[in-house]
Amino acid sequence: MEDQEDPVKVFLHKELTETIIRCAITVHTELGPGLLEALYEEALSFELQEAGLLFQRQVEMPVYYKGIPLNGCYRADLVVENSVVVELKSVTQSSPVFEAQLLTYMRLGGWRVGLLINFGMETLRRGLTRLAF
Repeated sequence: MEDQEDPVKVFLHKELTETIIRCAITVHTELGPGLLEALYEEALSFELQEAGLLFQRQVEMPVYYKGIPLNGCYRADLVVENSVVVELKSVTQSSPVFEAQLLTYMRLGGWRVGLLINFGMETLRRGLTRLAF
């Protein structure tokens, strides 16, 4: 029997992630690859606002070790509708560490869905990853 993906994971925040991805495609089409991550974040924020979505930028998440708060924190690039965490990159090579970073943000922030969007790829489709648990 073939292992099938959990339909709950597939459909959790499906419409919202599709809207975020459409916004990211608009940004990538307009700007292309090769710019700084911060510029893509600003442009994507504009598109999310135009789409009527609520979001926060550079969301701080404290980190604890054995219950003790550590100096410093993680910052999620975007959290959309308090439901989907979005990690942005602008690099020509993908790395498994990017997905691990997104999973860490999801775990720390309590979000079940995350998007990794790498604007550095020639086509954005190659730079999109959706994670859910």
